[in-house]
Amino acid sequence: MTNTQTNTFIPDYLVTPGEVLEEYLEELNMTQAELSDRTGLAKKTINEIIKAKSPITPETALKLERVLGRPAHFWSNLERQYQDDQTRLAEQQRLENHLCWLDKVPVKAMIKFGWLPQIKDKKEQLKAVLSFFGIAGPEQWPIVWAKFQVAYRQTERFEKSFEAVSAWLRQGEIKAHQIACASYDRKHFLATLDTIRALTSENDLKILAPELVKLCASAGVAVVFVPELPKVGIWGATRWLGDKALIQLSLRYKSNDHLWFTFFHEAAHILLHNRKDVFIEDSQRDCKKEEEANEFARKTLIPPAQMRRLLKSGKPTLAEIKSFADEIGIAPGIVVGRLQHDKVLPSDVGNKLKIFYTWEDMGTQ
Repeated sequence: MTNTQTNTFIPDYLVTPGEVLEEYLEELNMTQAELSDRTGLAKKTINEIIKAKSPITPETALKLERVLGRPAHFWSNLERQYQDDQTRLAEQQRLENHLCWLDKVPVKAMIKFGWLPQIKDKKEQLKAVLSFFGIAGPEQWPIVWAKFQVAYRQTERFEKSFEAVSAWLRQGEIKAHQIACASYDRKHFLATLDTIRALTSENDLKILAPELVKLCASAGVAVVFVPELPKVGIWGATRWLGDKALIQLSLRYKSNDHLWFTFFHEAAHILLHNRKDVFIEDSQRDCKKEEEANEFARKTLIPPAQMRRLLKSGKPTLAEIKSFADEIGIAPGIVVGRLQHDKVLPSDVGNKLKIFYTWEDMGTQ
């Protein structure tokens, strides 16, 4: 999205159709009473039109055409323009009253990522933010995002800005809607995970990311990569958009072991849990569903029997880890990450077997 400067003239005044009508009457030296007699309109109606208390209806516009000589569409256009301007000015005032909400949204970061255009006028910038969220006004934001807010409270990090969290989630929705997905098929998704597991051996993010997206889309799951907004601290999320599931990844920890564990963790939520559930991953929670997802990811990446075989002779060397990973068909960095998590290896041992990504590695993804 390119940065643009929007210049839209919005008058801060109103010209009522009644003012124009009154000027015509003065030029013609015609009183309101005479106009009433000539048009058949009640004197009260004429007076209320002039005072902007009543609109010029199509029927009235036609009568004014016959008496004053200006076409009916002239009077109808005056009325329409007045109504439009009146609504627009009211909208400007409403936006003015909500500018403080704009300060809670991470606008600068969203502009940097290309999610928003950069606009100097704050009211126009607010309009762009509302369009991004797909809402008419800030009043609708807490309503639309209420269920996500509840899910985020469960992470015990609610002191962070949920406006920023919702912006990250919303960008995931936008990207997901751009992915053509088949209808969700649980059996097909399970089978696809076997193919995806083998994809963990691919080190090039420009290759693996599009392939992961394509494979999951064939089973009705949209996978999107969305950079983390500052101070949000989220590395994954799962939810449903109509008849397709959405897995959103942030590359927060950059290493391939974290990326793949997060993906299979989120896949477990799709396979094991209710479609109404929303999962936002940003802390270790003592939650049955989270532990179920963790266990699914662990077993899928490294089956327990194979892990026991690796550890049979004690702490493995890096050469043994690499050979083991090649044998079972996954990236050695994933094995290292698992051993570090299980305290078999110190956190500073084996990291050279991991692959570390940056957003530049994503290419056009």
